[in-house]
Amino acid sequence: MKRTILLLTTLFTISLSSQENKKKKNSLDSIQKLDEIIISTNKILGNKYVAKNRTGSAFYLSTKELQKFNFTDVNRVLKSIPGVTLYEEDGFGLRPNISLRGTSPQRSAKITIMEDGILAAPAPYSSSSAYYFPTIARMEAVEVLKGSSQVQYGPFTTGGAINMISAQIPTKFSGSVRASYGSFNTNQLHAKIGGTSGNIGYVLEYLNYGSDGFKNLPSGKNTGFNKNDIVAKISTKLFPNASIKQRLEFKFQYSDEVGNETYLGLSQNDFDTNPFYRYPSSNNDKMTTDHSQYVLTYTIDFKENIRLTTQAYRNNFARNWYKLNDVTINGNTESLSNILEDPITFSDYYNVVNGAVNSAPDAIALKANNRKYYSQGLQTKLDYHWYTENAFHDIEVGLRYHYDEEDRFQWVDRYGISNTGILNLTTAGTPGTDANRISSANAFASYITYKLKYKNWTFTPGVRYENITLERVDYGKNDTTRSGVNLATRENTVDVFIPGIGANYQFNNDFSLFGGIHKGFSPPGNQVGEQPEESINYELGTRFRAGKLNGEIVGFYNDYSNLLGSDLAATGGTGSLDQFNAGEVIVNGLELLLNYNFSNANSKVSLPITFGYTYTNTEFENSFGSSNSIWGTVAVGDELPYIPKHQFNTSFSIEHKKYEVNLNARYNGAFRTMAGSGTIPTNELVASNFIIDASTKYFINEKFGLTANVINLFDVTYAASRVPAGLRPGHPFGIYGGFQYRF
Repeated sequence: MKRTILLLTTLFTISLSSQENKKKKNSLDSIQKLDEIIISTNKILGNKYVAKNRTGSAFYLSTKELQKFNFTDVNRVLKSIPGVTLYEEDGFGLRPNISLRGTSPQRSAKITIMEDGILAAPAPYSSSSAYYFPTIARMEAVEVLKGSSQVQYGPFTTGGAINMISAQIPTKFSGSVRASYGSFNTNQLHAKIGGTSGNIGYVLEYLNYGSDGFKNLPSGKNTGFNKNDIVAKISTKLFPNASIKQRLEFKFQYSDEVGNETYLGLSQNDFDTNPFYRYPSSNNDKMTTDHSQYVLTYTIDFKENIRLTTQAYRNNFARNWYKLNDVTINGNTESLSNILEDPITFSDYYNVVNGAVNSAPDAIALKANNRKYYSQGLQTKLDYHWYTENAFHDIEVGLRYHYDEEDRFQWVDRYGISNTGILNLTTAGTPGTDANRISSANAFASYITYKLKYKNWTFTPGVRYENITLERVDYGKNDTTRSGVNLATRENTVDVFIPGIGANYQFNNDFSLFGGIHKGFSPPGNQVGEQPEESINYELGTRFRAGKLNGEIVGFYNDYSNLLGSDLAATGGTGSLDQFNAGEVIVNGLELLLNYNFSNANSKVSLPITFGYTYTNTEFENSFGSSNSIWGTVAVGDELPYIPKHQFNTSFSIEHKKYEVNLNARYNGAFRTMAGSGTIPTNELVASNFIIDASTKYFINEKFGLTANVINLFDVTYAASRVPAGLRPGHPFGIYGGFQYRF
């Protein structure tokens, strides 16, 4: 608590002293008419200028930045943003594990993920684990908000929010085609066309992305995936001659994926020997998904400074991850994580996993994790801003009614395996006999924020309110027809106010200080009486420019009164999604971003360099034993698992109107997979790695260009994770060539 008081005192002192600073004359606070406020239907920031003038930490990745490397892996995209920590899983970024400011990264379940301002996780309240993640390769921009900047964007307000901006309707007819091919038969085709004629605008986009994968099965079967993504938008101006401007837009998005992906990694010895090997027992593992989204947006501008935006949305997501689950010998079942952590003690089980023996029938269990999700809702926001002599005012009020659910209808098939690695189905499971339940959530959310810019000061107080009812209806494993004969139900309700305030003081055009305090919140599960995750979060930062150098430094301090952990299969748990109380935790750290351009303004060649660094310190304030040993036995002073202390990212570019060369280097520090302190035990360690990626472009003319990308330039072999079961490799060296055409 002393550190909390010290931080607040520092913020207050700096604020007072800044009032007497003599450089405050005019600066940026000459009230930038409407350039500063982006009242958009689907964007939070809209450009870098707005991001740099928030009272809280914010980051905007532009179209140009996203196209530098043409990354299809969201992990590689987000690594450039300070405060974002994550760990890889499949090497392609299909199911990322993202943390903002030390939140639990597993399946990105503790952050608010949006596409065009609409909640994007399959069931963000009742089952927030993001087994679906919007395809980064089709996005035009990415917005990341942290600290008091993101109180409007719940339900998760502890770490932050990520909003991805999809294809925008162009003002005139235009389009583009981008294609590439390379290592591991990895291919990509991305086409987009759109325009506006009269009062009608439209855009149509198609993306196909696939690979044979870089892991090797003894059968020779590919270990890759194939994804399709379609987006269509159409908009019209209603009553174009009326004084009150009205606009209607409809968006449709569809995607599917088929991937030969597994939860099964390798033992330490096997990883050291052949990191890209896959055990034959995972030969039949397969992920199939199907996603669709419908959004209807109605916008009405009563005046230039008053806008009402209302959106109705529906997301559908179905997935069946058919994958190896456990091994049974003589009636005794062992988890995959236990087998691979100690293959000597569990040698009989390991030999089955590795296909070294002729197993008994039913020794291998493949679970069909068959689930359907949907979320739907209606949200509206009113934005009103006005000017007085020396001040700018903005009020935003938002309301949302939301419903989502997860429907589990799972089963287990049992196999035997031969010493040649061939799987044989011995007992087919009955759908609904493994998990047969529906979890759902009804949520009403509202918020109000007020922005005041007076001379060099900006203040943004706000409050959010969430009312959530979470339910679970369990039909039981014996009632596959769902007659309700063995029905078990439970319900949990939570009401919470989430206040926050941010402040910014602009000393001059080159230096500002900002800070804030807000309440962090994460919804509980549906267990009766379970409490939500809550914290009080502080940040203090500066944005500065000195000649050609500009940057941002932010310190943050998150004081959890009740951290929640989740029982996820993705972290070696049972997959029940039940949450458990981890008590009091402190998370603090530092975020640094520096930008410099070695070239002069009138130079024909631009030489920009960017450096970002994140330091994250975590500490449990109490002791406990987590259920199913998800985090192990926790003692006071232990660190949170899955969060590296240090990470940095740097990029350097040579930019000319005819060509472009880009290098990106990223360092991800070591992290532990169980809570602990001191030296990380080998069997709980994911070692640090340093990876360099490169890209080049040559522009034949204004419309046509050639591209080349290299992933993992120096072919560094590294472990991306040790969960759910065993060590998993990151992407090895890969080279890809292609073209891009715009018209």
